Parts: sequence; C-alpha cells; structure tokens
Amino acid sequence: MNVRSGWRRLTRPTRVVAAIGALLLATIVLAAVFAPLLAEHPPNRTSGAPYLRPSAEHWLGTDDLGRDLWAQLVHGARVSLSVGLAAAVIATVVGTTVALVAGYRGGLIDAVLMRITDLVLSLPFLVLVLVFATFFGRGTTVTIVLIAGVLWARPARLLRSQVLKVRELDHVVSAATMGATTPRILARHVLPRLAPLLSSQFVRAASVAVVVQSGVAFLGLGDPGRVSWGATLFFANNASAILTDAWRWWIVPPGVALCVLIVGLAFVGYAVEELADPRLRTGGPRPGVRRRLDPEPPRPAGEDARLEIRGLTVRYATGSDPVIAVDDVDLVVGRGRVLGVVGESGSGKSSLVLAVTGMLRPPGQVIRGEIMMGDTDLRRLGKVGLTRRRGRDLALVPQAAMGLLDPTMPVQDQVAESARLVREPRVAAARATEVLDLVGIPTARHRAFPHELSGGMRQRVVIAMAIANDPVLLIAD
Repeated sequence: MNVRSGWRRLTRPTRVVAAIGALLLATIVLAAVFAPLLAEHPPNRTSGAPYLRPSAEHWLGTDDLGRDLWAQLVHGARVSLSVGLAAAVIATVVGTTVALVAGYRGGLIDAVLMRITDLVLSLPFLVLVLVFATFFGRGTTVTIVLIAGVLWARPARLLRSQVLKVRELDHVVSAATMGATTPRILARHVLPRLAPLLSSQFVRAASVAVVVQSGVAFLGLGDPGRVSWGATLFFANNASAILTDAWRWWIVPPGVALCVLIVGLAFVGYAVEELADPRLRTGGPRPGVRRRLDPEPPRPAGEDARLEIRGLTVRYATGSDPVIAVDDVDLVVGRGRVLGVVGESGSGKSSLVLAVTGMLRPPGQVIRGEIMMGDTDLRRLGKVGLTRRRGRDLALVPQAAMGLLDPTMPVQDQVAESARLVREPRVAAARATEVLDLVGIPTARHRAFPHELSGGMRQRVVIAMAIANDPVLLIAD
C-alpha cells in the first residue's frame, strides 16, 4: 500500500488530524536536518554579549554566556528528536518481542517474563532513569538505552493481552494445525493484529522518551557535550531567567517546541492507528441518521403472521458507490411456522436479520420498508422500544457463539442473566437449568466456562439464551 492509497482510506476528520500532525513533525524534522543552515551562530560557543534581546543578529537573543538561543533551539531539535525516536523504537521492539514470546508460548516462559515486566512497571519511572543516568554516565547513547530499558515494560504488558486473544482465533489455530511454524504464525497472523495497538504504544513511547530526555537534561544529567531543549531549560533555570524578561525568549521557545513535537507524534499516531485497523474508520462520533418513515401509519400484520416485512431495503454507504444489500424484500412468517431464507454468502441474509432486530450499524441503513409484529412497526419503536422487545418477544441466535459468550462466567449464569429480564433471580436460575437441559447440555456441564465446551455445545448455550424467555419470534442467523 503506497502513501496515496493509504491517504484515501482515511476518513476526512482523520485526514485533517494527520495533515496537522505531519506538518508539525515536518517542522521539527526540517529544523533538525537544516540546523546548520538555519542558525548563523554556533549553539555552544559565545557569539555575543550576555542577555541580548531578540534582534536581526540574534533572533531569540543570547543566554547568560552570550550563546545564541535560536541556534540552541534548532540544534536542540536534533537531540530531542533522535533520542525520542531511537528510545521508542528500541522500547517497542523489545516490548513486542516479550509480548509475542510470553503470550504465544505461555507456561513458565510467560510467568517469568511477566514477573520481570511487573517488576519494571512497579519501579518509579523517572527516579529509575535518574539513578541509572547518574551511575552509568551522561552520554546520549546511554540516555537512549536507559529510557528504552524502562519504557519497554508497558507495551509488553498491553501487547501480551492482545496476543493471548489473537492466538485463540480460529484462523490462527487453523494455521497451526496445517503445520505452519511458530515464527510464521507470529509474523503472518499475530503481529498484523497488533498493529493498531503497536502504533499507539510507539507514539506514546516516543512522546514519553522526549519528555524524559528533556527532564533528565533539565536536571543537569544530560549529555554535557550536546545541545538539547532540556539543557537550554536547565541553563535558563540556573540563571533565574524566570525572574527577568529573558524567560520570554529563553524558556518559552523550547517549551513550545516540545509541545509541537509531542502533539505531532500523537496526531500522526492517530492516523496510523486508523489505517492499521479499518474498523476504526466507522468508529467515533457520527452524524445522526434520520429514519425515513412514511407519515401514514402502516397497516397491521395479518392475523396469522408473527412477522410481516414489506418493501424492506438496506443500503451500505461505502464511499461514492452505495451498496444495496437488501432490495425491496417482502416476507411473512406465520404463527407456528418455520421459514428459511437461503442464499449465497454476501446475498444480504445477515443484513436482513440485523435490520429486523434493529441492530444494523453504520454504514448500513434501512432506507425504506415496514417491519410489522402485530400492529407495531419495529422501525418506529426507536432504541428504547426495541430494547424492550429484544430478548422477550423477539430473540436472535447469531453466528460465532464463542465470541458472544462471556469467558469469565459459567454458561448457566449467562443463560440465567437472559432469563432475568422477565423473572426473579431465583426463578431465572431454575429456568436456566431447564433450557440448558432442553438443548442437550448435560447437567454436569452447566457450571462450565465457554472455553471448556465444544463449539457445538457453545452454540446450544446461545440457543438456550435465546429461548429462555419464550419469545414469540425466534430468528437464527
């Protein structure tokens, strides 16, 4: 994927954010690259009288030793940028490696690596960096290694939890059963799923590294031979610049530069995260979708009909070429009857189900039609009205049972939770036992967790949840 195609895949608000972030980062990068051309005077040697005000000769004036502050600003971008990005890359690589090994292998390796991670996370971050900087020295390379050596733990902990989830996905398990090696599985199937979280952790690590490097330099523990924004603030503090007019051109510029770099990293990271995870393009705030309803009240469903659909059309707004998934469908489900809708994959069956149950999400939209249960049009009920119907009069058995069950609760409790919509807790527990027996789950397995059941048994648990309240209409997708 090239830059142009990636840019087109971003939503319009994210493009604005990405453009602003890229502009801010480009400003800092260009200042760092062309520092010798932008600054006439050397940053670390006297080039004028002390405490000169900004002028054509010295754009930001001079410090207490007569050094040009503009030169320190543009040359300082090199240190802050290089330390921040280098430390973030090392920390992200180490954290990702630890997460992949611990999360995928599990067992003793996982336990040992996570205890080390917890130990690093429990230590005071800045204090630890300061102590190590005092002990190991104040070089730029030492600073990068020290910051990365502390920053890796948080990405490792967060990414490991995602690895634990991804390794149980069907396509990952299938790859292992077909003989794929562990490195291939990690590189081909696991690592791409970590990309959204990985990008955000990299941006966070870079931002923290920049701030920490500036903090270390501000406390006088930075590389004495390199000019940085933190070192500029350190000398300004020692000279009590805050007590004079000099703070406006000695303290404010490096502070603003730090903010520009951090905000730029955050904005670009936001865009990268959306690019890595297409699901985020439909997330966030959306403009309200106005339901298109006929002003005339619809006629009730037939006396023998539990559900009557008239002229239902579902459209997906996918860019400039909307897709009609359900086109002018008429359908009647009689009382006590079973109706099957057959079609190839992608023919709109699930879209029809989601439209009937009111669970269709953007970019999908019902643009016309009536969904009648008795004398009630489900489209006119709104969210509150549909919520009162779902699980009571109208129940759904969706696909992918494992993803619908709470892995932390026994299946009997989950069925009881559904039954509790219309029953007291004690009665609901008894009803859960009854319907689990009805769908063929052995009594000894009622207190099992979802991962302890087979795929077919999990699907039967979902069916039990759907029929727990004796719905008048049961839809199985």
